[in-house]
Amino acid sequence: MASKSKSSWRSKLKKLGRAVVCRTLERQVKRLRAKREFKVIAVAGSVGKTSTKAAIAKTLEAASLRVAWQAGNYNDRVTVPLIFFNQDEPSILNVLAWLRIFWQNSRMMRRPYPYDVVVVELGSDGPGQMQHFSYTQPDIAVLTAIMPEHMAYFGTLDAVAAEELDMLRYSKQALINIDDTPAKYLEGRQFMSYGLDGKADYQVLAWRQLELEDGVMTIALPDGARLEAASAIVGKQGVKIVLAAAAAAHMAGLTQDDIAKGVAGIKPFAGRMQILEGIHDSILIDDTYNASPPAVKAALDVLYATKAPQRIAILGSMNQMGDYSPDAHREVGAYCDAGKLDLVVTIGSDAETYLAPAAREAGCEVQSFASPYQVSEFVKSRLKAGGIVLAEGSQDGVFAEEALKALLKHPKDQSRLVRQSAHWMKIKREQFLR
Repeated sequence: MASKSKSSWRSKLKKLGRAVVCRTLERQVKRLRAKREFKVIAVAGSVGKTSTKAAIAKTLEAASLRVAWQAGNYNDRVTVPLIFFNQDEPSILNVLAWLRIFWQNSRMMRRPYPYDVVVVELGSDGPGQMQHFSYTQPDIAVLTAIMPEHMAYFGTLDAVAAEELDMLRYSKQALINIDDTPAKYLEGRQFMSYGLDGKADYQVLAWRQLELEDGVMTIALPDGARLEAASAIVGKQGVKIVLAAAAAAHMAGLTQDDIAKGVAGIKPFAGRMQILEGIHDSILIDDTYNASPPAVKAALDVLYATKAPQRIAILGSMNQMGDYSPDAHREVGAYCDAGKLDLVVTIGSDAETYLAPAAREAGCEVQSFASPYQVSEFVKSRLKAGGIVLAEGSQDGVFAEEALKALLKHPKDQSRLVRQSAHWMKIKREQFLR
């Protein structure tokens, strides 16, 4: 009983501390916005937020702009304001650390601001959270997609759309991916659009994947000009990320030369179609950060289009799909092409229950496991020289990045995988290695 009471007290204290921290940081950002001139670009959406944020930031940096951004997942109410002041997040109960941050932020506001642009990612796990970011007052709001996400909390796609589009209410301009945002949610709204759709203001007229991490694309700008750009980002989803970066940079006033230079420097990010060297001269496509049907299907397209003597797809359960989960997994399973896949390996309960049967029905050889470590040893035993392995997955109960470790040619590349901190490794040990 005492232990339960202590836990309840600690939870209440953390909730109170979080509220105080959020209000203080938000007031500081408001004062900063009022005192200093700089642009804010905010990225939201159901998928691709982190990669799009990073691509935009790197494109702007290549034009010699001073950009404040955070490479990881600072996208909630506590962490977003920290980006404006280039601060790291301490424990919510570390009072001295937070007092130091508040003091340092106040000092920073009395000096010339060291950044021209702040690029942030705005995340929401449920209805009503996006409204808390109104203090950021974005000059450009980028919406990557409206798709099923966190459905256990949202329930319907209408609720997802209402939440993601709330960002437009407090933004000066909007840039929206119309390929992956149902048109009914955009009726009556003012925005610039991007996508492969021929009706988009910013669109890709042509793109060629020369080989993994090597492609070229032609981008049409709203004024009729065309931009030729090289790209190391692979697949259809990767092309849209590069296009979003080019469009946002154009809206921010960059020249075509600066944009082309910027997007050419964008490299695949950890856990997002990252290319790694594998054992037996194999190639590993690391797309393990998160998973949704459109993203998995786009990654499979890249796998299908890559010449190799053997193709293996490691497909983990897609978390947070709610009631949509059975259909989502069946959709991916049915997309598995027996003529282009030598083996499908699943991780997790939903993948085994729904995805695996659909893949078998499509003619694929399928093996299912509960642990990524079991998958790792199995795939290692089946991998042929020159083969290619795609790994897709989410977090809890999956952690597909762990399936890649035994397949890496260079063990040091383990540090390039997602979720390798002590915090995450402890969670993985508790789930799989008890």
